[in-house]
Amino acid sequence: MRETGALLAGEMSGHVLFKERWYGFADGLYAGARLLEILSKVANPSAALNALPDAVCTPELHIHTAEGANHALIAKLQEDASFTDAKDIITIDGLRVEYADGFGLMRPSNTTPVIVVRFEANDATALGCIQDDFRRMLLAADPTLQLPF
Repeated sequence: MRETGALLAGEMSGHVLFKERWYGFADGLYAGARLLEILSKVANPSAALNALPDAVCTPELHIHTAEGANHALIAKLQEDASFTDAKDIITIDGLRVEYADGFGLMRPSNTTPVIVVRFEANDATALGCIQDDFRRMLLAADPTLQLPF
């Protein structure tokens, strides 16, 4: 939020952070109240929620590494990786690779020796292509990795 000036941020863990009219940190009660405020302003809250995009996504996946190897591998990939059909590569806190029909991201955990990975796409075919691209890059960097996708 600080780096991009975003008014809203969220994490898979359920943390939702508001900068607008708030302090920019996760507060579940405030997030719930803001959602209720937004829904109170539309004629049909169910229709508004049902109109949100429906994507295919993975849960948070973990690639186990030796202690410290997770940070070194991500640093190497930030320098050397080339992703097929990537529209944008963001290197804040790992790698987030944007494609026309989805994204993949990976970042080193700061608490355990794992690389946290997530994928999201418009459909299952696109999701598989993004995962294949990540699989190719990860195994090129370290063929011994046991990938959970």
